[in-house]
Amino acid sequence: MSLKRRDLLVLGGLSGLGLVAAGKTLSRSPEQVSGMPQTVSEPPKTAGKELMLRFVAVADSGAGDRNQFASANAMAGYHKKNPYSLVTLAGDNIYNSGEMERVGIAFEEPYAPLLKQEVRFRACLGNHDIRTENGDPQVRYANFNMNGRYYTYREKDVQFFVLDTNGNADWKDQMAWLNAELGRSTAPWKIVYGHHPIYSSGHYGTDAEMIRKFAPLFKQHQVQLYINGHEHHYERSTSIDGTTYLVTGIGGASLRPVGRSKTTEYSVSRFGFSAIEVYPDRLQIEGIGTDGLVFDRGIVARQAKVSV
Repeated sequence: MSLKRRDLLVLGGLSGLGLVAAGKTLSRSPEQVSGMPQTVSEPPKTAGKELMLRFVAVADSGAGDRNQFASANAMAGYHKKNPYSLVTLAGDNIYNSGEMERVGIAFEEPYAPLLKQEVRFRACLGNHDIRTENGDPQVRYANFNMNGRYYTYREKDVQFFVLDTNGNADWKDQMAWLNAELGRSTAPWKIVYGHHPIYSSGHYGTDAEMIRKFAPLFKQHQVQLYINGHEHHYERSTSIDGTTYLVTGIGGASLRPVGRSKTTEYSVSRFGFSAIEVYPDRLQIEGIGTDGLVFDRGIVARQAKVSV
């Protein structure tokens, strides 16, 4: 079937079950959400379509506690069965204040099995990270592979755009840079990540100012996925003007309750990580718990190029 619509998200999780009042977030505890049916969609049959890239996304990870180690162990277990070479680390990399003397317990020790396998972590700065020297020591730290406070890199047919979404960021220059870099990118897949949410049904909720800043750019340049943390839950959105929004702040810090809103495809409060597989015609997103089991799966189909 040819793709003639902008970014089609194949339903997975709980959407379409009549559980959402229009425009309102339903109040549920994490246990209630996670206890609901967790059916997931099977990926479409795509004979001859080969996996191009697999990577893992996690945020709010740097607590250095048993929850982080449990999430990290699950990431290592997933790597043994499904090898990957990239982790997008979406901020709050070192609790509580980004102090580099804690980089051992908050990063190097939990992820030692992955680092030994030469898995590369690519980080952005969270609000806790900038409490020490405005995050500059983390930008310089070799294992975070940050080419500045905001930067871009390409892995095969995917181009990643990494943002500093903190309140004291250089927003004027960063937004001009993002617009220019998105415009010149020839990658079929464009993925943006930063620490703070744009759409969310959690503690902080949907951010109207972030929508104003980013939604028009994402639509114009056909960004298919935005990844963030800050909210301590997992949430995958519906396709909003061609972009799916993935909250994955489940890497080790304490969890918070999450509800559902009209943009929610699936949400739950539990530790783990997200795994993304990239094919020529689709992205497959999986939420994976510390038990190593998939609790959510969604498909983002490649959108047809729109002439303007």
